Amino acid sequence: MRREVEGLKSAVGLVLKLGAQHRFKSSSLPFRSVVSCHAMTMCGQCQQQNPDDANFCHQCGAKLMDVKSSSDETTAGSTTAQPIQDEETRWRQFIGPNADYYLRVFKKFSLNGQPRFALSWNWPAFLYISFLWFLYRKMYLHAFVYAVGPMVSTYLTGDVSAGIIWSVMAGATANYLYYWHCREHIGEMKRTGRMDPAAQDTALKESGGVQPYVIWVGVVFYLIFLATLVKMVQEGPPDMDQPPGRPAKHAVLSPQA
Repeated sequence: MRREVEGLKSAVGLVLKLGAQHRFKSSSLPFRSVVSCHAMTMCGQCQQQNPDDANFCHQCGAKLMDVKSSSDETTAGSTTAQPIQDEETRWRQFIGPNADYYLRVFKKFSLNGQPRFALSWNWPAFLYISFLWFLYRKMYLHAFVYAVGPMVSTYLTGDVSAGIIWSVMAGATANYLYYWHCREHIGEMKRTGRMDPAAQDTALKESGGVQPYVIWVGVVFYLIFLATLVKMVQEGPPDMDQPPGRPAKHAVLSPQA
């Protein structure tokens, strides 16, 4: 009799154990499938995780649409701000030194996304030897023009003040010319778009930026200019008031009688 009772208890325990396992599997598997198939949205009131397609929290009943809409706006704002940040970063990397100054000046040359000319002044391009400033900013064609232009103008007109006119032109147009230089090179790199970000950053710095050695070339030019000026002051201007000396007349000896 005792054996039958113990066998009955064992059978009942086994049935209860199998039933509990069956309930656990049936209740947990659908939940896992929901979690794996659907993204979750956290309730802003009770921090409960809810399926992404739910409109109300399953725990506190709060509305979930406001939370999802705010997160969507944040995501949209970040995606729209990213290209602007990347664009400014490209310009800064290409310009190099004094990027803040040039970006502030470049705003004058753009109206509704379209380039336009506006008056500005660049003191280094005016005071510094003009073609050296363009060479410093790697604008090789402009450097050649401003190196040859003053010499040709002085040769054709015979007026040494022609170089001053070229310096004024450089000071008034250097910022605008540099704006177009940056715009064309950055636009060309964006059109190719085949480089990874690291390679693109390297290309921007190599094609843009400055050439520091040009500063020392300018120092040498100014030293030569100052040495020539000091020598001219010491020697003084040539004396143009005195007429050139006339050759002395040879005395004509008359024959004695």
